[in-house]
Amino acid sequence: MTNPGPSATAAPSARPAPVSVPAPAKATGPVTPTASAAPSAVPSSAPQLSGPQRAGLLVTLILGSLTALPALSMDMYLPALPDVGDALHTRAATVQLTLTACLLGLAVGQLVVGPMSDRFGRRRPLLIGTAGYVLASAACAVAPTIGTLTLFRLVQGLTGAAGIVIARAVVRDLYDGLAMARFFSTLMLISGVAPILAPVLGGQVLRFTDWRGVFLVLTVIGVLMVVVVHRWLPETLPERDRHSGGVREALRTMRGLFADRAFTGYLLSGALTFAGLFAYVAASPFVMQEIYGASPQTYSLLFMANSVGLVAVGQINGKFLVGRVPLDRVIAFGLAVVLAAAVALLALTTGVFGDAGLLPVATGLFVLMSGMALILPNANSQALMRTPRAAGSASALLGTSQFLVGAIASPLVGIAGEHTAVPMAVVQVATLLLAVLCFVALCRPWRTRD
Repeated sequence: MTNPGPSATAAPSARPAPVSVPAPAKATGPVTPTASAAPSAVPSSAPQLSGPQRAGLLVTLILGSLTALPALSMDMYLPALPDVGDALHTRAATVQLTLTACLLGLAVGQLVVGPMSDRFGRRRPLLIGTAGYVLASAACAVAPTIGTLTLFRLVQGLTGAAGIVIARAVVRDLYDGLAMARFFSTLMLISGVAPILAPVLGGQVLRFTDWRGVFLVLTVIGVLMVVVVHRWLPETLPERDRHSGGVREALRTMRGLFADRAFTGYLLSGALTFAGLFAYVAASPFVMQEIYGASPQTYSLLFMANSVGLVAVGQINGKFLVGRVPLDRVIAFGLAVVLAAAVALLALTTGVFGDAGLLPVATGLFVLMSGMALILPNANSQALMRTPRAAGSASALLGTSQFLVGAIASPLVGIAGEHTAVPMAVVQVATLLLAVLCFVALCRPWRTRD
């Protein structure tokens, strides 16, 4: 694939100066893997990129699938949440802890795997993590109690984190500037298929089997990913550009990243926006089905519609906004849209406009989900532009913060029981308001240019 747009490196004044982090022992400059890398950079059996370092169609599809794996693990399981509670004789708030456990695993796993990929390359940690995901998914399928299911979901998140954190790091290896922002929007088109299809697929699986069958399907998908990654994903980080240090150097690198005010601002605004998304993910099965009476199939279709909105706006962002409108301005507009949608949902669920039915609430959630496509890829791009030498660690911090805040927000939506949607709306308003404050106070968009 050729460079889809002008690189930010063409004009140094086009973006803020990158944050200073410890350079790799053998690095001679920013991470720009080339076809002339030393033969020892990756095992001889591993596929390698040749020619211009841009992702071809196959690599793009693989990266999109890897970023979709966590969403698939979460969303395919959503229609089964009420059935899990009935089968394991537990209440809704306890079942939602299985979502929290997976989110927590995704958060911690990225923090571990990201720095490992800076040291050992991208392929090896990815293959180990994906194989572990297969075993954890199979264990979830045979879990006898809610406690063991929660534990196995934690392990599933820990191992599945390798896909999303390394996919982001690979993108940073291959792209810079506006080209990276465009490629993230392309990935959203591919990974966005997962939340579109996952609830529908989960709902159809439940027509023929129970919730355990959902995890068996995830096991098969994991096996396919191991095969595809092993056979076709090239190594993008040559040995000469890897960090030779251990835990101490990784911690020093992360400390340097946090010292950069703008990087931290993009990280926090993205993470808090993600928390609003996961408040929806955790609460929507009960809100739509228990409160508004939607069937599992109807709920799946509504979830699919929201995902279509997310993907469609993501493509508008990548094809029409990036390169024409400053990224900070796009982020600011997206934050305004999602915050307004969250406030409207709070008014609907508290009865300000009377007894709201399914359609108004579903419309508010559609606007909220769609607007997030203007925030998440651009915030990630702005943060990663500042870290040319520590893509794995930076990707780990971005992903960990998002899933960690999401794990904290998810159980709060069930704090008042499963018969009110008010906690979901309150969590969304609070997290999105904090996202706006972090963006304004730390990123200071009026002082920087994209």
